[in-house]
Amino acid sequence: MTTSPEAPSPEGSAPLARDVELFLEHLRHARGLSDNSVRSYGTDLDALLAFVRSRVDGEPATDGIDLDTLRDWLWQSTELGLARATIARRSASARGLTRWLHESGRIAVDVGVRLRAPKAENRLPRVLTREQIDGILAGLAAAASAGDPGALRDLAVIELLYGSGLRVGELVGVDTGDIDQERLTVRVLGKGSKQRVVPFGVPAATALDRYAVKGRPVLASRGGSDPTAFFLGGTGRRLGSRAVYALVAKLLEPLPGSGPAGPHTLRHTAATHLLDGGADLRAVQELLGHSSLGTTQIYTHVSTERLRETYRSAHPRA
Repeated sequence: MTTSPEAPSPEGSAPLARDVELFLEHLRHARGLSDNSVRSYGTDLDALLAFVRSRVDGEPATDGIDLDTLRDWLWQSTELGLARATIARRSASARGLTRWLHESGRIAVDVGVRLRAPKAENRLPRVLTREQIDGILAGLAAAASAGDPGALRDLAVIELLYGSGLRVGELVGVDTGDIDQERLTVRVLGKGSKQRVVPFGVPAATALDRYAVKGRPVLASRGGSDPTAFFLGGTGRRLGSRAVYALVAKLLEPLPGSGPAGPHTLRHTAATHLLDGGADLRAVQELLGHSSLGTTQIYTHVSTERLRETYRSAHPRA
């Protein structure tokens, strides 16, 4: 008789490392989390495993994990100087693991249910000004005017990231049949494998069309293995998230401002500019694919803070 991977070992408690792997598989297949989300869980739980191994002889068992161990791990994380956001994420990963261990019968009590971590710092996301994003797009358009396929692709990538507020994983997952040039929409697969249709504007449509006609065929001729992928890299294969990160980081490097310099900055910028222009908060929620309105509300704080900064710098009685 074979034992289901979702059931605890009949011999008693299994090695904690094996159950962590099964938990990650559960997140990937049963809950449908993205590869990036599963990777984040894996990074946190690898750190937890390393900590537990340092406190026991041999390989730690699942039934040996307890609340004090988890608290000590978070305390060590604090002593190492990790950011509060990182510690809060580690706490959430540990709670997710122990909840699954309990629900699947591997431990009798959910030992992580009372685990607490410091609240993440309430930092506002980095947002570009209209002048900055216009300058970036103008520079990309000038580079693309000569017809270089990579430059045409880069312009289309940035126009779509900013024009539709897509996540980088959504953008690189776009296939040729997902773009509707007549309706000016793109179909994407978001978090939790949820599909949505997102609009884009005329400038993005122009850039996408030029890339599709003049850029993509050249890249595709270089021996790529994925004929359905819309955005292709220099070797003709589907463009990867890392390449998009590198592109955006290079574009943002000379600009003033602090904070992350990745594709999410363009997503933040798109949302904030929409709200600055009078867009409804729930419409922005739909556009971004947020499951909770509370997640979208951070951009109202960004808009308010930008208004305050403008007032303080421009008003003579500020």
